[in-house]
Amino acid sequence: MEEKNLKNVMYALVAVAVVLAGTLAYIWYQKTSLVNELTIDKENLTREMIELQNDYATLSSDYDTINSQLDSSREEVSQLIERIKKTEATNRSMMRKYEKELGTLRSIMKTYIVQIDSLNTLNKRLTADAAAARREAAESRKHSEKLSKEVEELTGQVAAGSVIKARGLKLEAYNSSDKVTDRSSRVTYMIATLILSENDLAPKGPVRVYIRVKSPDGILLVNSSQKTFEVNGEPLICSASREVDYQGKDVELGIYLNEIPEFVKGIYTIEAYTAQGKVGSAELMLR
Repeated sequence: MEEKNLKNVMYALVAVAVVLAGTLAYIWYQKTSLVNELTIDKENLTREMIELQNDYATLSSDYDTINSQLDSSREEVSQLIERIKKTEATNRSMMRKYEKELGTLRSIMKTYIVQIDSLNTLNKRLTADAAAARREAAESRKHSEKLSKEVEELTGQVAAGSVIKARGLKLEAYNSSDKVTDRSSRVTYMIATLILSENDLAPKGPVRVYIRVKSPDGILLVNSSQKTFEVNGEPLICSASREVDYQGKDVELGIYLNEIPEFVKGIYTIEAYTAQGKVGSAELMLR
């Protein structure tokens, strides 16, 4: 009787072991399948980035400004490819971030294509009109040159006087208790503060201020509200932005930067812009 009980217990233990082995095998299979899927997703993302890199390589124009912008975007694509290669496939949050950057870079490339096509079309039209324009220019060149110089001087004076400037740009890090901190491990969000300076000649009305914050390793910090803007025709990605009502007087403002996965030690750099151009830069050291 006792021997029979021992056999029953042994059979039960064997059954439990079999179930456990099957469960572990299933879990291992599921994990392996997930890792394989994420690896394939990373390979696809890398392939798409390389295709985009090749597309950028085929773009060219006869205009130095656009070529300079293209070089900058090509460098961003190359850096992004390197970051993707160095990131583990299982890091889903970073992969989603890279996918967003891929979409933004594609949009920027479409902007370049439209600009190049428009400039090419304009160049053809100007070429067709060149003969007639040269005949007219020969008759009125001296008068036109004088007027052009006067207009250029006046336009430059007005443009320079109407530019909105800023001062006191500062970047500060805050912890979960809404207190300023310089410890990277405690940072939950950042605030950029600055003052749009008084200028009676500047246009009145809404003005949007954009900030670009880069981590110590040169990566632009962006959150779910990632946006692009243009400065002198150049598209840029901003970390955050805010619109204020500017009436020619000093305006103080703060711009929050949150939803950033983590902050590391080192020096963070910030640049502030309006649609007229760059208005300031600063640094923040986190330890």
